[in-house]
Amino acid sequence: MTWNVEHHHGSASALHEFVPPNRGERTVRVFEAHSTALVIGSAQRDSEVDWQRASALDVSVVRRNSGGGAVLLVPAQHVWIDVWLPSGDALWSDDVVAAAGWLGEAFALALTDSQLPSVWVHRGPASSDAWSRMACFLGSGPGEVFSGDKKVVGLSQRRTRDWIRFQTLVHRRFSAELTADLLAAAVDSEVVARWQSQVHEIGDLPILELLRARLPQ
Repeated sequence: MTWNVEHHHGSASALHEFVPPNRGERTVRVFEAHSTALVIGSAQRDSEVDWQRASALDVSVVRRNSGGGAVLLVPAQHVWIDVWLPSGDALWSDDVVAAAGWLGEAFALALTDSQLPSVWVHRGPASSDAWSRMACFLGSGPGEVFSGDKKVVGLSQRRTRDWIRFQTLVHRRFSAELTADLLAAAVDSEVVARWQSQVHEIGDLPILELLRARLPQ
């Protein structure tokens, strides 16, 4: 089965609310947010955001429907790829932990093709601590991809009876400092440096082209 590939631009809010048309096609959607946004998880409290600082920096705050901590979206500094599966697809799994394994593996193969070392896929349930509940890239979830101890691909999923939406994100450049600055909790410079060291930045790597070559047919 071939993959339909689409590109969409807009606000982070509009892109997160996007609902696929009711058609049975495997689809890759590349979303490009046109302004900086802090996207908070469904269970995060409003009080965890420094709203005054976000306003001063002209950063919109968006709530997504999937769980996890906050994700910073800066135009041209991230690649946001969503993968949609229709109900009944051969890749579909009702097991939410196992469901994203094939996609994590496709990313892992693509990154290995680029000569990134020590690439592996997190196969178990989500693990988190106080920091990762604040900032999503500091934890590990099913299907997420790492190089050594650095996260490369963040992944979450939403599902209905008709489709699964896998949301993935890689950072071309990642600002732990700005992420911390937009959160209400006090985060010192030592912690910010540790956050920065836990994320692998892909720079100009053509990740979409590499991924498309490794998607199962």
